[in-house]
Amino acid sequence: MNLFYHVGRYSQLMYRTFSFPQRWNMFFKQTWKEIEKLGADSLAITLIISLFIGGIMTMQTQMNTENPLLPSYTTGLVTRDTLLLEFCSSILCLILAGKVGSNIASEIGSMRITEQIDAMDIMGINSANYIILPKIVGFVLFVPFLVVYSMFCGLIGGYCISLFTNLITPSTYIYGIQYWFIPWYVYYSIIKALVFAFVISSVSSYYGYYVEGGALDVGKASTNAVVNSSVLILLFNLLLTKLLLS
Repeated sequence: MNLFYHVGRYSQLMYRTFSFPQRWNMFFKQTWKEIEKLGADSLAITLIISLFIGGIMTMQTQMNTENPLLPSYTTGLVTRDTLLLEFCSSILCLILAGKVGSNIASEIGSMRITEQIDAMDIMGINSANYIILPKIVGFVLFVPFLVVYSMFCGLIGGYCISLFTNLITPSTYIYGIQYWFIPWYVYYSIIKALVFAFVISSVSSYYGYYVEGGALDVGKASTNAVVNSSVLILLFNLLLTKLLLS
């Protein structure tokens, strides 16, 4: 029953959120701020994680596939497909669920316990639409850029391993990442990331919006937002993989 309660209340909140903004100029202004805060501020962590993951995957693949029956370009091929199919969408969004999700939940939760949301409702403002919609739209719009950026940084990380170590030559690595490239994998990764971005932003907004109590409860809401967003990302990852790759 608790599950149905949360699903119903979440659905009601999203219904209130996805209504026409009362002031479009304010909506666009808020959306731009959220793009900068939730999206652009995630570029640094995306760069660091993608570089290291690309390098580690290249090293591990090369060291564990030393078989004369396998072609030399296998390392680049495996690194590329792993980045495109899984890391740059699913794993990256799991990481962003911790950064972006906790940020959204704590910000909205703080507005709730300081009665800012109640004040908006009293003034006749659709607080869900005003606060939550720019966050969802801003994050969903910026996520495709983060995914492509992560792909590029991950491949660069693998190239650095080939350049500064003797595990694999740069020419072999580049041939591997170019061999039998399937463009659909890029679109597949972006589609998944769009769904995950909506899950992160909407679920985190839900837990922040309905905080009750004080500052301690804001922390609990942030934790619940991250945990539940991560679980839903894994669930939708399974469903979307079956739908899009079968």
